[in-house]
Amino acid sequence: MSITGSIQPVLTPLPTPLPDLPAEDPFTAEQWTTLMAIVDTVIPSVQRGAKAGSTVSQQTITDAEYHQVVKDLSKTRAGAPAGNALDEYLGEKPSENARFRLLYKRYLVAFTREDARKNLAFILSALNTRVGSLILTGHPTPFHQQPLHIRQAILEGWRGSRLAPLNGLHKQMTVGAKNLWIKTSPTFYQLSGYPSVPLDYKPGPAFEYKFLQFTAGTEPEVIDTDVVIVGSGCGGAVCAKNLAEAGHRVLVVDKAHYFPPSALPMTEEAGIVHLFEDGGGIYSDDGSVAVTAGSTWGGGGTINWAAALQTQGYVRKEWAQDRGLTFFETAEFQTCLDRVCHRMGVSADHIRHNHGNDVLLNGARKLGYAAKTVPQNSGGHEHYCGECMLGCSKAQKQGTVVTWLPDAARAGAKLVEGFKVARVIFDQAGGSKKAIGVEGTWTSRNSRGGVDGPLSERTVRKVIVKAKKVIISCGTLWSPIVLMNSGLKNRQIGRNLYLHPVNTLAAVFKKDVRPWEGAILTSVCSSFEDLDGHGHGAKIEALVMIPSIALGLSNFASGLDFKKLALKFRNMNCLFSIARDRDPGRVYPDPITGVPRIEYTPSAFDAANIMEGFVALAKICYVEGATEIHTGLPGVPPFIREPEDASATPAGGDDLDAGVTDPRFVAWLKEVQRAGNKPPGAIYASAHQMGTNRMSTREKDGVVDPKGRVWGTENLYVSDASIFPSASGVNPMITNMAISDWISRGISKELSREGARL
Repeated sequence: MSITGSIQPVLTPLPTPLPDLPAEDPFTAEQWTTLMAIVDTVIPSVQRGAKAGSTVSQQTITDAEYHQVVKDLSKTRAGAPAGNALDEYLGEKPSENARFRLLYKRYLVAFTREDARKNLAFILSALNTRVGSLILTGHPTPFHQQPLHIRQAILEGWRGSRLAPLNGLHKQMTVGAKNLWIKTSPTFYQLSGYPSVPLDYKPGPAFEYKFLQFTAGTEPEVIDTDVVIVGSGCGGAVCAKNLAEAGHRVLVVDKAHYFPPSALPMTEEAGIVHLFEDGGGIYSDDGSVAVTAGSTWGGGGTINWAAALQTQGYVRKEWAQDRGLTFFETAEFQTCLDRVCHRMGVSADHIRHNHGNDVLLNGARKLGYAAKTVPQNSGGHEHYCGECMLGCSKAQKQGTVVTWLPDAARAGAKLVEGFKVARVIFDQAGGSKKAIGVEGTWTSRNSRGGVDGPLSERTVRKVIVKAKKVIISCGTLWSPIVLMNSGLKNRQIGRNLYLHPVNTLAAVFKKDVRPWEGAILTSVCSSFEDLDGHGHGAKIEALVMIPSIALGLSNFASGLDFKKLALKFRNMNCLFSIARDRDPGRVYPDPITGVPRIEYTPSAFDAANIMEGFVALAKICYVEGATEIHTGLPGVPPFIREPEDASATPAGGDDLDAGVTDPRFVAWLKEVQRAGNKPPGAIYASAHQMGTNRMSTREKDGVVDPKGRVWGTENLYVSDASIFPSASGVNPMITNMAISDWISRGISKELSREGARL
């Protein structure tokens, strides 16, 4: 059955409906009232009046303060909004926006852990009582009945509270409210100029995928194949191509679904549901890191930023010499790296840098830092596209859905979407633990070809796949969960989680930079990548400029300040300092739902490395003329450049440009370093996950052997970023694919030898 059908150019992407929410509400009406009061404190309704002050529901600023807002915006951007348009924007109240309320409910029902939801409900109930409010706020009046300025003071008090739950509540509320409000604001897109649909929208060619379909039935559907690959991401897709082209029967299954170019890029609202795991923001247990992982057909290859960096020499040396995995220092591994890059047309020859990447390259050069262009897997296209995190409509990014999976299908591989594998099946006769297949649940699309609506409109069927070889390629978060669910007891499963944590910075420029235009990540500064002499440090790179992500990671001082900052988005670039982390965490199953939980806190060592890169990043933005520099660090005010800063001269009166020796800027940098980036207060994010089934030369040290075979089993392999021996130090796509190229070619040889013996 064809899912895509024929693709015709349209003016806007095809709408992607959101799944229905359960009828039951997780919170009472009183709890919702308090929750929306907190949200309206983070994103307040602001109006101008005769005098400043606030009521229970609104903040009032004087005419003089209002005109200062207009003046401040006019200093940054030409044609800054004023009058009725600005009044309407400032006056927005999230709690009165039906889209916001529905998206917030979805966030809490579908993407929030049950224990976290219960903790939030407990706090909300307490805030509704006199005693609870007195304990949590210092005021006996219930939170939602307090004037706005009191609520704002309470919110700030939570940030610095000694009670960890209140610290977490401040972070959860401020980050979540900013992110979801931007996604649903009726005026932000109009005033910022950010187009919800690319202005030159025209979908690229689509491969006509044919997914296996099953009828309803009470007995399991049974499929027989040579190799079943669980997961269609960067690891699984490469394995599928290689094994299918070698003549083996291959079945690729994935719990997610395929979306053609005509449905991409999705809106921010739909994308978090259909393209990412758990709404795009899985928080570590202590709330210190927000983790973004792909969950769609093609996995991370569908939603990554096209950066295609090969594994660096010092990482290969560590893996080969320190960990005994000698393959990584061979020419054969380099051949694997080159082979996967060749298939995707990886090159730096056709790149046109946008403003943010130019800032990084030029600023680094001025300061004597090492910086270079990042190759892209764009098949020789310029690919001046900033929306790829929400799916590449042009199909120019040569990711898994454009290259590897179509190659596999053309070679005869069978494909199944909507199939969630529960466990690996073993034959333990004779004392060995031999994998013979997998079992799980398949859920069809609805009668309209969509994935929304109740399950009563869709077919749900248990499916058993019998196979000679089983390859788990579910990604760093899910692969260890599948192994645990399959009864494997190796204590290393789920451990050694690396995240490449980042701190972000937002720089505002006088120039109208339209940051959403152009390729996302085409430059990198590497001067700080080896701060300890063992390959641990920080790189500096550009952030995707999707508004809810870029602005959601900004620091929060007050709601009015945030609304003003959001209107400067078209004049803003966001960049980040990213660590090759030394100190790992772990993944384990939630005891209630079974979904992956993350135990990870950036260590003092890794946080210090990130800070080194962060200070350098601030200097880069300064020498490139940023008029404002905003951090994601709590309690740190932004650096606002005054006109005299541009002509500051060193002590002694030289006419030379003082650059980063400007006294005001130097003092601000010292304040940044003093405040620090200690978790969980500082905002950390991660888009790279590695290591939870690491490769090792001894069973006690890891989960898979040097050929990708799971220790203590036969015919069971893992092939994805979870088998990295440690953090890759670069975007993991190419390393993942190269290792999967090696593993799958080895499996093919084994199958051929076994067939010859029959």
